[in-house]
Amino acid sequence: MILIDKSTIQTIPFLHLVREEDMNIPLPTCFFIHGFTSAKEHNLHYAYLLAEKGFRVILPDCLEHGERSSGKSEYQLGEVFWKIVLNTIHELSILKEHFEEKGLITPNGIGVAGTSMGGIVTLGALTQYEWISSAVSLMGNPTYVKFAQAQLAQVESLGYDLPFSEGEIESMMSELAHYDLSLQPEKLGGRPLMFWHGKRDKVVPFHLTREFYDSILPYYEEREDHLLFIEDDKADHKVTREGVLRLVEWFEKHLSA
Repeated sequence: MILIDKSTIQTIPFLHLVREEDMNIPLPTCFFIHGFTSAKEHNLHYAYLLAEKGFRVILPDCLEHGERSSGKSEYQLGEVFWKIVLNTIHELSILKEHFEEKGLITPNGIGVAGTSMGGIVTLGALTQYEWISSAVSLMGNPTYVKFAQAQLAQVESLGYDLPFSEGEIESMMSELAHYDLSLQPEKLGGRPLMFWHGKRDKVVPFHLTREFYDSILPYYEEREDHLLFIEDDKADHKVTREGVLRLVEWFEKHLSA
């Protein structure tokens, strides 16, 4: 039986999925981050399939999402998108320490994954935490600075005034650079990393992610099985069942104890 436990650490609500018989023993553990305007419950299918394979799975609600929603519109959420991303990266360490202190994570057994905004969080987290053993980005983007610039350009092209001053934009870009994996690919350290992206994605640009993947191939010359890019010619901004199953296979191969 798969147990689903709902709990909160500090101000972070999360769901914890695990096989009943494994509840109190150390396990390889996956943190799965939801997408923009989504919530933790919307990714239960990933968590169930992973838990079935013997993983402990943690699904947190990001700031301003799910139980933490303050009622902001999608446009208002867009204004604090990067604040949400960076806050979630910081909260990953809080969640990790909680389960580590309880002795519930196996050594070198932490995976991080997410869809869309959650994939973006995952790729940024790789610049901050060496304890991430394996990662999967579904429709994510590692090029924080380029993507943020593209977002601002899109807002202007639609005829809206930017909600930030030039100074605020400059400060934001400087901060984002610290989490931009494309500016510090050496921090990957050969860790297993899988990408899944639909070529028709109009929300998170496919080409930026693919260009990054191509640029890091030299870092994996002796560990080719640690890097994978799955592109779906027909998919837009929605993960197919094949993508879901490939994520589970990836963690089975690279995270199982």
